[in-house]
Amino acid sequence: MRNYDVIVIGAGIIGLSLAIELHKQGLDVLLIEKGKPGREASWAAGGMLADFASEMPLALRDLASASATMYPEFVHQLQDESGLKIDLRSHGTLLFLEEPPQPCALDDREWLAGWDDPEPELNAPFLKAKYRAGIYLKERSVDPRDLTNAAVEACRHRRIDLSSGNQALEVRLNEGKACGVRTNKTSFSAGMVVNCAGAWAGQFSPCPIPTRPVKGQMLCLIMPQREMVRHVVRTPAVYLIPRSDGRMLIGATAEESGFDKRTVPETIQELRQAALDIVPKLSEARFLDAWAGLRPATPDGLPILGPSAIAGYFVATGHFRDGILLAPITAKVMAQVMTGRKPSIDITNFPADRFGREARLTAS
Repeated sequence: MRNYDVIVIGAGIIGLSLAIELHKQGLDVLLIEKGKPGREASWAAGGMLADFASEMPLALRDLASASATMYPEFVHQLQDESGLKIDLRSHGTLLFLEEPPQPCALDDREWLAGWDDPEPELNAPFLKAKYRAGIYLKERSVDPRDLTNAAVEACRHRRIDLSSGNQALEVRLNEGKACGVRTNKTSFSAGMVVNCAGAWAGQFSPCPIPTRPVKGQMLCLIMPQREMVRHVVRTPAVYLIPRSDGRMLIGATAEESGFDKRTVPETIQELRQAALDIVPKLSEARFLDAWAGLRPATPDGLPILGPSAIAGYFVATGHFRDGILLAPITAKVMAQVMTGRKPSIDITNFPADRFGREARLTAS
């Protein structure tokens, strides 16, 4: 049996990015995925690279900011290695608020006092403001499907082994140390294992890892006029994410529905109506698709990053709404930790054992 340096469980954008980073460090990596690579939460995501401090838990702000800064180079490298184009947009976000934010929260963002006559570079003639305040955020957005497709191809380009349709059942232990993974089909050996299984991270032993699925329903329209809305638009009720090919994504719900990924027609219609309240001209848009994804949530809303109580067993999961945003920095710091180096950014807020005795990772 071949012995790998690392087995990565879960081939969403977190697992794919980490596998690539570990391979850059000279490690022999195997990716195990229960379904098709990149086709769960990553595929269903909107792709807003939203790092606005006022919307972010304090503990996550440095991580989010660092990752957002990394994104252009992250995308460039994936495009270069995969040969695929990734739709990364830098037109910014128009954030509508119920009330004006505190001045200290604005940072270097631009306050928009009057929406009836926006600045020329923020020209958004089809928007109909219904909220009292707005900010222009210098944020990017990315198409997560482009991103995951490119990451899969980059793994193939690097000859990283990827085993699809292989569900992890157990992290194998030898004298209290992780030594491989048993799946529904076979077993694999490795010196280290890292759990990047998202909402499914707690479904195999040793556990528990306290992640749960939170369903998000979304829909996609074809805009009647390409670039009709250039900026991401984010409101308390709905967000709109334009793509460069003329699509418009509208989302998203946050539902405690277990592992149910079915869409509900009434919910999709409510999302569409909320979008029409902001951009009435979307009434002319053609419906393309609707779907639901399962975000991996933790009890405190923060990711789990770092080593577990079991030697050789690491965890990188629970990114909730921010998996796409946090992929570059997660890959970087986890690769540093797994190769015995000091992480370049503090991750002490995200230990695996912070949820109390009943949620600790132990070998018992």
